[in-house]
Amino acid sequence: MQWWVGEMVKLVLKSYMVLGGDTAFPVYAGENFGGSHKGSVITKGNVGDAFQKILLEKVQVKPPAPKSVKKVELESNAKKTEAETKAASSSDVDSTKKSNSSGKKAAADNQTSAEKKKLPEKVDEKDKDISVSLLKLQIGHIKKALKHPSADSLLVEEIDVGEAKCRQVVSGLAKFCSPEQLTNRLVVLVTNMKPSKLRDVTSEGMVLCASNEDHTVVEPLIAPEGAKVGECISFSGVDGKPEDVLNPKKKQFEKIAVNLFTDDKGIATFKGIPFMTSAGPCTSSIPRASIK
Repeated sequence: MQWWVGEMVKLVLKSYMVLGGDTAFPVYAGENFGGSHKGSVITKGNVGDAFQKILLEKVQVKPPAPKSVKKVELESNAKKTEAETKAASSSDVDSTKKSNSSGKKAAADNQTSAEKKKLPEKVDEKDKDISVSLLKLQIGHIKKALKHPSADSLLVEEIDVGEAKCRQVVSGLAKFCSPEQLTNRLVVLVTNMKPSKLRDVTSEGMVLCASNEDHTVVEPLIAPEGAKVGECISFSGVDGKPEDVLNPKKKQFEKIAVNLFTDDKGIATFKGIPFMTSAGPCTSSIPRASIK
């Protein structure tokens, strides 16, 4: 039993020295360390205090806390996810607002465009009062018709309207009539158009033509047999003096042309009033056609 106590004391003292205590316990060989003290033992300090110090040192050691670090990381990740969710929600809300704003803006633009498109209709209503009497319409006789030198879709005609010399007129009839079909034909000519050049060839008037809706059939208006070359077209109940020269900037002809058409019988009219000559009305083989 004494041997066992001695061994335990040795073990305790060695453990304390390993832990770096201030008290040293040098031990020298002896037979009965714990009993008769036959061996020589030199001690410094108190063994009981050593036990207390060892216990205190063990209590002061704090183990690492990896779980708390993980908890902090989890909390940080949770906060980050929450922030990203809020940012995404905010972005969705902003996108929705922008989409709604864009939709409203597009609707407003469409409404504005529709209103702008309606403006010409109001102008047309106002221009209905423009009289056909502003146009000087005369019966002309085509003496010669030729192809335009530099435009396949154009023809050049020499037309007699009872003046000192024939007028040179350029018209876009090449796709619809041959030069031979036009030669010696009586037509209705606008003679107070401002002279202009079409592909370097001067035109001094415009041959009035009837056209179907899709513009696949076009032909000059037909003057009745017996009509006199150079006589002016009249409209019953319409008075007024024609302009000396139409002003292209005012688009006078274009505004009048919206009311020029043939009726169900092919008679050329202005607002339903026939184009009249001394020999009768001018006509076309195309009923309900526009006239330009």
